[in-house]
Amino acid sequence: MLLHLSTWKEVEAYLERSQGIILPIGSTEQHGPTGLIGTDAICAQSSAQGVGEATGALVAPTINVGMALHHTEFPGTISLKPSTLIQLIRDYLTCLVKAGFTKFFFINGHGGNIATLNAAFAETYAHLADLNLPNASLVKCYLANWFSCKGVNRLAKELYGDQGGYHANPTEVAFTQYVCPKIVKHVPLEVKVSSDFRIYSAVDFRERYPDGRMGSNPALATPEHGKQFYELAVKELSKSYLEFLGCS
Repeated sequence: MLLHLSTWKEVEAYLERSQGIILPIGSTEQHGPTGLIGTDAICAQSSAQGVGEATGALVAPTINVGMALHHTEFPGTISLKPSTLIQLIRDYLTCLVKAGFTKFFFINGHGGNIATLNAAFAETYAHLADLNLPNASLVKCYLANWFSCKGVNRLAKELYGDQGGYHANPTEVAFTQYVCPKIVKHVPLEVKVSSDFRIYSAVDFRERYPDGRMGSNPALATPEHGKQFYELAVKELSKSYLEFLGCS
């Protein structure tokens, strides 16, 4: 059940049986020579919709732009400042809490969002308490990174070994190849790629990782791999979501 394809009456009826909602969040950033700029949002959205179908959960519209300032030296990247993303999350959740939602399960596709999201949750709890909303004390936020699922990591290690890398990696590229089979990119890749995994400023990032990759070989990705990653992520995230709903 997708929020943006529902009527307010349908959402009202949903709230009578559940106060949980899934919020996919990704990023709009470079993913190397073969990775789509929307990779993180595509992976988060697809995972969230799969979990929604498996659990009967309502899925909110995808937050497509995240905290990716370190990628902004690459054309096409769009980023929010951490403070902006915190305000955005706070405003999203405040509206949803006023409607009656109390359990917010974020499915994240971008590592750069993690610290900011955790800060946003803390800011939101405090803000809701200040508003004296009747259900403020019931509000709980959960951050689930699809790429951190145990099954996904295990399979990635088996398939790619030490060529999995950290950014623009074959795991996420394979995922998008499965979800978007008509938009598969193939270009020659340099064999040697930096893998020190340090992140500082945007200019330093471009100098350190000239083509956007961090120790990865996305040429190893296939749509078949992506299907496996998708199914593993949806299975594990669905279990986590249901457990989260049941927690007090």
